[in-house]
Amino acid sequence: MRVLITGGAGFLGSHLCDRFLSEGHTVIAMDNLITGNTRNIAHLAGHERFKFVKHDVTNYIYIDGPIDAVLHFASPASPIDYLKYPIQTLKVGSLGTHNALGLALAKGARFLLASTSEVYGDPLEHPQRETYVGNVDAIGPRGVYDEAKRFAEAITMAYHRYHGLDTRIMRIFNTYGPRMRLDDGRVVPNFIGQALRREPLTIYGDGLQTRSFQYVSDLVEGAYRLLMSDYHEPVNIGTTYEYSIREFAEMINELTGNPAGVVFLEDMRIKGDPQTRRPDITRARTVLNWEPTVPILDGLKETIAYFKEVV
Repeated sequence: MRVLITGGAGFLGSHLCDRFLSEGHTVIAMDNLITGNTRNIAHLAGHERFKFVKHDVTNYIYIDGPIDAVLHFASPASPIDYLKYPIQTLKVGSLGTHNALGLALAKGARFLLASTSEVYGDPLEHPQRETYVGNVDAIGPRGVYDEAKRFAEAITMAYHRYHGLDTRIMRIFNTYGPRMRLDDGRVVPNFIGQALRREPLTIYGDGLQTRSFQYVSDLVEGAYRLLMSDYHEPVNIGTTYEYSIREFAEMINELTGNPAGVVFLEDMRIKGDPQTRRPDITRARTVLNWEPTVPILDGLKETIAYFKEVV
């Protein structure tokens, strides 16, 4: 296949580029580099089946020649980024998704949307199933990301129902691994960076909020299987192993040998920050025969080794 990956210089997008190239496909990575970085794809420079295009997908997308699949991963994804770029986040979820869908329709390509567990908001259902409609504050500070992705899902399903476009929707839960930005504000790079600098790990709130963390290779496997499937409803891709932020901080300090402990910043927690986050992955298991396989300690060791090179 000849595949377009928007957000292809980002954390997830760059790993997807690697996977599709390893499977023998031709890959075009598109990114405006607001939060992505060409360092993530530098190892692909000169590859005969890889091309990078610097472009903002909120503007019309033109690709010469056939395209067999469009994977729409362009978007700021961490709170620090979408709070810094609120308008751009809304635009890439709306205009960017519209443009990517239009390209897929014009090329007769299948389309995969990278959605998020944030469409569930601060959930009143636990774990979260794909049928749960969410508890989202549209005008809260996190709403720029949550609502952008909810709109992206809505327009993707509209293109599927109205135009008959061959679409997929993947709801991504917390994912970590090499190529995350050290300063992206998410808990994994925050904690690992602080631990490697021998600083206390900062916990926003009381640390009792929970998250489930999946390694990036599991996410990529789920995305690949979903694209190759014929399933059109949303599918959760995440791990069912759940940890409190306190437990996770202790795990990072132990793996890095950091003696500085933790510090609680009770007043720093962002309004609307979910108290719990864990997927029900019955649908992924049934439809894709997929579930995460990388133990968290193994994944964290790989991620810590990567960050040791960049701290």
